[in-house]
Amino acid sequence: MNEKEFLIIKLIKEDPFVTQMELAAKTDLSRSAVAGYVSSLIKQGKILGRAYILPASRQVLCVGGANVDRKIQVHERLLLGTSNPAETSQSCGGVARNIAENLGRLGCSVGLMTVVGEDHEGKWLLESTKPYADVTPSKVITGMNTGTYTAVLNEEGEMSVALADMGIYDSIEKETLEEKWGHVASSEIVVLDTNPSDEVLSYTIRRCFEEGIPLCITPVSAPKVRKLPQDLSGVTWLIANKEEAAALSNIDIKDEGDFFKAAEEIIKKGADKVVITRGDQGLIYFTKQGQAGVLLAPRVEVLDVTGAGDSLVAGIIFAHLNGLGPEDACKIGMACSLLTLQSKETVNQTLNNTRLQETFKQYFKTGV
Repeated sequence: MNEKEFLIIKLIKEDPFVTQMELAAKTDLSRSAVAGYVSSLIKQGKILGRAYILPASRQVLCVGGANVDRKIQVHERLLLGTSNPAETSQSCGGVARNIAENLGRLGCSVGLMTVVGEDHEGKWLLESTKPYADVTPSKVITGMNTGTYTAVLNEEGEMSVALADMGIYDSIEKETLEEKWGHVASSEIVVLDTNPSDEVLSYTIRRCFEEGIPLCITPVSAPKVRKLPQDLSGVTWLIANKEEAAALSNIDIKDEGDFFKAAEEIIKKGADKVVITRGDQGLIYFTKQGQAGVLLAPRVEVLDVTGAGDSLVAGIIFAHLNGLGPEDACKIGMACSLLTLQSKETVNQTLNNTRLQETFKQYFKTGV
């Protein structure tokens, strides 16, 4: 086996779904030359061919954003137009990535499909996520910067303003999903955030529906929720905050009744279960089967709100995988969120199954 063949086998082992174009870029060969080497290796019995290589089955595949989160918290009341004493911290972030890490810490088998730049930040994100999720489905994009999210927090830890550099997600195309669809098809449920383009979101929703793959949608922001298609058939869970739900339902949410009106409109679009969060007022849930309810948020000392929504989603999906109904799933999600609120990290570094169940029992009085 020559040097080029050895390199090609190494790359295929790292990503069984790598394309010949990607192999060509990574080996400085033409696509036709790569095809020749692959054909030779198949004849030698060194590889069986891409059609026979299957990804490991997993419980959850998280698709979407992986960013570097930078938090700047002021020490006193935030004043505009002048310098504010503050402290800065940096951590791994991104909605899909955060959910993947939370689920991994809870003992789930998780995969992460995202894109990062060929830079220090991208390498750091993937290496930091590997202990909790399989990053094989992810892709490194040459010539683009890894996504960054910078949040300015007031003296109470609440977000005052946030800045997002997410241009890299425009590089995710429908063909990207097609190439790596085996990772989607082998999962019990897919969690999709709205960082990818509207074309990719529509394609993923439609194909998951056609193939009977359960799907959870978690919007990133009110503007990005507008990228979702009108037809949400096949969406098992849609978990949004007030602003995102208002944008998706075209309802001006002012009181509790409006939350349920918005949820009902989203159900009409095809979603099976809808959860709308209300900040420190808790959440509401509404299902196609007519189940509905309000959960008030227990009072806790909030150190940082960043990542709380992502942990809520992770808790709900964890409960869903364990066969719990909508109400208990939402309680588990809220318990997971409470642990994040009481941590300065985007993902609580002490999160595990035991801590989650203890928190659930502490605030909701019953066992799982």
